[in-house]
Amino acid sequence: MANRRVQMDLSDKSFERLTQLKEKLEASSYSEVMKDALRLLEYVVDKDESGARFLVEERGGAPVEIKIF
Repeated sequence: MANRRVQMDLSDKSFERLTQLKEKLEASSYSEVMKDALRLLEYVVDKDESGARFLVEERGGAPVEIKIF
């Protein structure tokens, strides 16, 4: 399988978010963060299409449904 190069223009705010995620995840590269983000987005979209609900539970709280899309 061949690798493909993708070039992106990001605003300063988006690049800051990418950098913060790279640090939090201790990722070796921005590409690693983007690949993980794509896998997560794909999973969420697939689940949304199948009618799944998304719940968030704060520590000590009850689960609350969230709307992603």
